[in-house]
Amino acid sequence: MLTITALTPPESLAATTPSTSTPLRVGLVQHRWHEDQDDLYTELSEGIASAAKLGASVVFLPELTLSRYPASTPAGDNPGREAEDLLTGPTLAFAAKAAAANQVLVHASLYERSEAEDGLGFNTAILVSPEGELLARTRKLHIPVTAGYYEDTYFRGGPAQDAYPVHEALGAKFGLPTCWDEWFPEVARAYSLAGAQVLVYPTAIGSEPDHPNFDTQPLWQQVIVGNGIANGTFMVVPNRHGSEGLITFYGSSFISDPYGRILVQAPRDESAVLVADLDLRQREDWLALFPFLATRRPDTYSALTAPVNTVGANR
Repeated sequence: MLTITALTPPESLAATTPSTSTPLRVGLVQHRWHEDQDDLYTELSEGIASAAKLGASVVFLPELTLSRYPASTPAGDNPGREAEDLLTGPTLAFAAKAAAANQVLVHASLYERSEAEDGLGFNTAILVSPEGELLARTRKLHIPVTAGYYEDTYFRGGPAQDAYPVHEALGAKFGLPTCWDEWFPEVARAYSLAGAQVLVYPTAIGSEPDHPNFDTQPLWQQVIVGNGIANGTFMVVPNRHGSEGLITFYGSSFISDPYGRILVQAPRDESAVLVADLDLRQREDWLALFPFLATRRPDTYSALTAPVNTVGANR
């Protein structure tokens, strides 16, 4: 599997004194889905092990890690019967086993079962310790609704209560939103205001079935990187690659810093392991020079929470 590293953080451009913080080394695995479960588990396990051998203390995996992407076609009745129980299902078990084997934290994503009568489940990101402890769970808030990504027929949005939880681990503060959440500036801003230093977006994105000649990859990357700049956050974005149903996923997983620099990036069509050192002090440096959070005008933002007519709205 291809391995790409950035093991020395680039200079903090806004620093006024040298950084004395120890960098946080993170890993990311870009994979493709395999119909054979053994092949799927092997690829992911080897990727996690490779990142751990390079010194990563946490490894991040793509959206719906162990699942074929289901939403390229609309769901039938009760799609949630295919969802898994969070605590007893295969995703937590896999993440716990990999975390223990490599003595790292492992982040993964799953289709979580809900007991609601409409048959929809949650799209959920988790973080698991080497001891098998569930350290974090965050449910995807924003759900796409367009051709090839009929996720509204499979998933319900996460609850509004405690919608942007920040989880502390390894001396860092993480936010764990998912995929479609990455397009919304409000998400990155809410996490940044809560103190998050690193935002992780497990992702499954690729081609547009109704617009086969429109490559959205550059826009996708620019939006995420721009949200990181505007909020002083590192962005960790593991995507999958390969074709599943109507979608060809475009990989291109990456890690960026608060200055908008791409530290490491995977190719579009190959499995890869990314490992990068993050100097978390850079968030402070950048927001001291450009104090976006401190100079906000929330007294003028009421229109942002006003009801919107979404009839006919696209994904």
